[in-house]
Amino acid sequence: MASTAPSRVLNLAVIGVGLVGSELLKQLAQPSLASKFRLVFVSNSKQSVSSLTPKGNLDFSNWKQSLEQSTAPPALEHLPRVLGEFVEADAAKNPFAVVDNTSSEAVALLYPKFLRAGINVVTPNKKAFSSDLWLYDDIVASSASTGAKFLHEATVGAGLPIVQTLKDLVETGDQVKRIEGVFSGTLSYIFNEFSSPKGGSEFFSTVVRIAKEKGYTEPHPGDDLNGADVARKLTILSRLIPALRNSLHSGYQSVSTTSLVPEALRGSEVTGADFLQHLPDFDSHFHLLKEEAEKEGAVLRYVGVIDVAKGEIKAALEKYPKDHAFATSLGGSDNIIAFHTERYSPRPLIVQGAGAGAAVTAMGVLLDLLKLI
Repeated sequence: MASTAPSRVLNLAVIGVGLVGSELLKQLAQPSLASKFRLVFVSNSKQSVSSLTPKGNLDFSNWKQSLEQSTAPPALEHLPRVLGEFVEADAAKNPFAVVDNTSSEAVALLYPKFLRAGINVVTPNKKAFSSDLWLYDDIVASSASTGAKFLHEATVGAGLPIVQTLKDLVETGDQVKRIEGVFSGTLSYIFNEFSSPKGGSEFFSTVVRIAKEKGYTEPHPGDDLNGADVARKLTILSRLIPALRNSLHSGYQSVSTTSLVPEALRGSEVTGADFLQHLPDFDSHFHLLKEEAEKEGAVLRYVGVIDVAKGEIKAALEKYPKDHAFATSLGGSDNIIAFHTERYSPRPLIVQGAGAGAAVTAMGVLLDLLKLI
């Protein structure tokens, strides 16, 4: 009788156990999945717990209690070396992945070290892939040197297959001409409510305040309205298109970005509460923009655009006809992204759905982890 090869187990180190990190560990604990993974390290911003032995395994069901009782600091600066030694000593040669659920730039700077140690990196953290080009180049080169992978589906569209779709289009030889979409769940909600095809009378500041109350915005709504999040997502996608790979040397800061934050409210001294208090002073400006769009039979949408032929990458407030998919198909905080390519022409390939939330973001991370098994 032929022997059956033992199934591989993916060793995991999870950095960050906030909303997304906790949800990921919850999803990993499902009976159908738990046996595929071995949890050997978990950390938050203050503590860490590990089980870096050949048979070590942190229980998916009580990791939180173990972490709370731990007195060990995260010591993340030493983690690439410590985990690298574990990988080298693993006789079973099971794959290893670090999952970064933070939004930390400091953790993102460690990715090349993890990759050079043969450790895969999976993350929803946009920082590493949307910052200066030198860091992205270092990540790519480090990955190539060992074969360790970096996977970041959840950096754009949470669990929606945006990054993988673009990779598939490029790798199969399709020519990407233009990518256009509503990339921000927050700005999707705001403009779906403020500028609806059916009209509406709510003030812009009122819609923003309601979005904040519903948990759609950052603690400081200006961090959504400044367009930086959309610019980061455009940077991530543009670097997957060969013709634009090296076009954004300063990352998202090189993207042409229209900020919706009034000039008077852009100072670092303006708190989130100050912002909401003074935003009504600018309602007339936003009302005028909406009125101009309505006169043209259009609505306002904050979109990201990558035009390959023109070499144009921008995040901006644009007008769309009231019968356009960006006007009629969106609800709540949905994302919608259209890929215009040589094959998908004249009708684009469209991906649409919830683009924010812990459950779908964690699912995007989990899907990447499953690719490593």
